This record gives sequence, C-alpha cells and structure tokens, in this order.
Amino acid sequence: MATIISNTKDTMTARKGGKTSIRLRSILQENLEQGIDAWVDAPMTPKQRAKDLATLSRQELCSFTAQFGTEAMARVLQKATPYEGLIAVISMKPTDAGAVLQHLSPYYIADGIRSLEETERALVLGSLPDETRMTVASLLRWEADTAGGNMTPSFLMLSAHTRSDEALNQLSTLARDVEASSYVYLVDVEGMLTGVVSFRGIVTAEKETPLSDISTAVLQTVTPETDREIAAQIIQENDLMALPVVQNGRLLGVITADRAAEIMDTETTEDFHRMSSAGSLTESIKSASVWMLYRSRVAWLVILVFGNIFSGAGIAYYEELIESVVALVFFLPLLIDSGGNAGSQSATLMVRAIATGDVVLKDWFKVLGKEIMVAALLGLTMAAAVSVLGVVRGGPEIALVVAVTMVVVVIIGSVIGMSLPFLLSKIGLDPANASAPLITSICDGTGVLMYFFIASQFLL
Repeated sequence: MATIISNTKDTMTARKGGKTSIRLRSILQENLEQGIDAWVDAPMTPKQRAKDLATLSRQELCSFTAQFGTEAMARVLQKATPYEGLIAVISMKPTDAGAVLQHLSPYYIADGIRSLEETERALVLGSLPDETRMTVASLLRWEADTAGGNMTPSFLMLSAHTRSDEALNQLSTLARDVEASSYVYLVDVEGMLTGVVSFRGIVTAEKETPLSDISTAVLQTVTPETDREIAAQIIQENDLMALPVVQNGRLLGVITADRAAEIMDTETTEDFHRMSSAGSLTESIKSASVWMLYRSRVAWLVILVFGNIFSGAGIAYYEELIESVVALVFFLPLLIDSGGNAGSQSATLMVRAIATGDVVLKDWFKVLGKEIMVAALLGLTMAAAVSVLGVVRGGPEIALVVAVTMVVVVIIGSVIGMSLPFLLSKIGLDPANASAPLITSICDGTGVLMYFFIASQFLL
C-alpha cells in the first residue's frame, strides 16, 4: 500500500487494530494527490468507502473535483457503492457531474440509478453524455439479475456482406472505443445475427472476401431475460471472451468475460450467505455491524427452534424405552449429528452442481441412486467405527442398534440433503435456501425418531 502520510489533527490515516484506514477528507485538506492511489488500493469494502464518501459535504465534493480532476473523482466513486457514488454526483455542479459520469462504468451507473428516486434518476440521466445515456438506458430496460441488465451495447458489428479489406479499414476506427472487441459479429440487412469472425480471420483472408465466407456460426447465445448467473456459466464453461444477447434473432449486446467473472463472484457470495441462512447479509463479515449480522441470521434460527420441537416430541414418546435402557442416550447426539453432517455435505454438493448447471431437474433419479449407494457405504463405515463404542458402553445389543441406526440416518440425511435443492428448484426457489441449519434440523428430527424406533424393535 502507498506510504502513510499523517501530519494534521484530522489525520489521513486512522489506526484501528493495527490496520490503516485512509480518509478522503484528509486527502482533500492536505491536497495529497498520491493519497487517492492509497485510498483506491486500500483494503476496504465498497460499504466502508461509501461511508467515508458520505462524510464529505457538497462543498468538499466540489473542491475535491476541482483539485484533483473529474477522472480522479470517478476513480473514487467507482470504488464506493453505486448508490452513494451517484448521490455524490448529484451534489456536484452539473458540468462536473457530467464529466465525472462519463468516466464511470455503465453497469455502475445503472446499478446506482435503480436505487434512486425518480427525481434523482432524472438528474443523473440528464447529466450523462448522449452515448453513455444510451448504454445505461439499454441496461435499465432489464432487471439487474438478467443477461440484458449486464450486457454492453458497445461491441463490434459489421454487415455480413462487408469485404475483408473494407472491414480492416472500418475496424481500425471502430475498435478504439468499444468495450467488447474480442469478436466481430455479423448481421444481415435486417439486423439479424448471422455469424461471428475473429480479427485473425479478417487479417489473413484474401482481399475482397466477404466476411460471410470466413465466418462461423454463433453456437452460444442468451436472451435478455436469461438469468445472469446462467449467462456467466455459459461464458466460463465455453471459455468465451463474450456472449451475445439476442432477442428475436437481433443482436442487442454482449456480456464480456470480465463482467461474467464479477457476476459469478457476486452470485457465489450470495449462495454462501443463503447456505448459512444469512441470505439478507449484503456486507462483508468484517464491515457489517452487530445488528446487521443479528438480523441476517435470527429469522431462520427462530423458525428452526420450533422445528426442533419434533425432536423433543420424539424423545418424550419413547420415554419408557429411555428409562429402561439409559445407555441409548449416550449415542443420541452422535447419531443425529452424523445424519445432519451427511445431509449438509450432500446439500452443499448438490446446490453447487445445480448452480453450475452440472445437474438439472431431470437428473434427480440418476443422482438419487448414486447418492444412496455412496451414503450406504459411508453409513457402513461409520457404523463399524461406532459399533465398537457401542459394545463398550452398552453391550452387543446396543452396538447393533447404534450400527443399524447409523446406516439408516446417514442414508436418510444424504437423501434429504440431495433432494431438497431439487425440490426448491422445482417450485421456483433458489436451491441455496436448502441451508445447512435447515437440513440439520430436518435430519435431527428424523434421526431421533428412527433411532428410538429401531431401538424399540430390537430391545423391547
């Protein structure tokens, strides 16, 4: 990180827990241009940067832009959350606002605009340069989680009848200002996508060769309504630099590989939050407040408290059995935890497989058979280990009950963990909601019932 500079009372750096936090106000007051690089490179989350940005008054924002320039201001805003970034832009002079906005990513502007009030949206859109406004408008037509909301209309497109020598002349100008320049897409006179050609193909082609003669078919496309995670997966699985977004045969835009990487990073984080029953958490663990962490986790845990009543009811139902064979209680936590662990393991694997497209709903029967076989092997292995302990603690009969129960609860837990993500997908919910706490609670209840039922059959 850049060298730390601190000379004034309102220091440029504030040390907390041995780490350095750089403040925009100090950079402004000290007129330290190198401090912007340090702030941009500092290990802070967008939320932390947004809070720092929000401390600057309208006058300070204008002074910051005047001292360091609109491009430097845009670098700062791009690192903060889109909402706070655009709120800061609105506070600037109209001329400065437009100049700053033209340096910001269209995705960033579109994400921020979606969070603004109508009057604020109009101010931002009115400050945009014409070309940027068109790009942002094309993104705003679609929801943020769709392919259309993440595409760029800035790509290379030529008529399929263009000759290779003509294409070289046109691309020498066109390629300078486009975001997606890896491929050249070809369209017919009606604007329908007909093929794609590489730069190498154009350069090595004979002069006056129509591009249609050297093009290849576009094998992978998505519609603007396609989920953005699916589009990102297609890009990664096929090692594409860009993916066309097509509506009724017409090419609207492309999703770049860089954007796909950002989408997958965001979606993976959201999936892990849901898997931990903390789906509403929007900040990192480090930056989130105690109250935010509490709110993101409390709802599911309270719901599951009531779900665990079934476990208690099962224990109460077999109270006489427990009183007559007290040794059974010793193995209860071990068995139900094993079922919950197996279920959580299976659910995690299945959620990821569904998210990556490795399995789909029609694969359920095939995957079920394989999962039962794997679970049976796991259960037998674990049963062999726990049966030794059963003999020591309760004798051969207890060992047999514990061993049989172990096989059963591991199979049941694995089947539940594997099936729940499929069920959620079938009813239109995110399979990541098949969270570890939910799986564990279900497996605990079924494990208790199965344990004492098997024990009653062998011991009574």
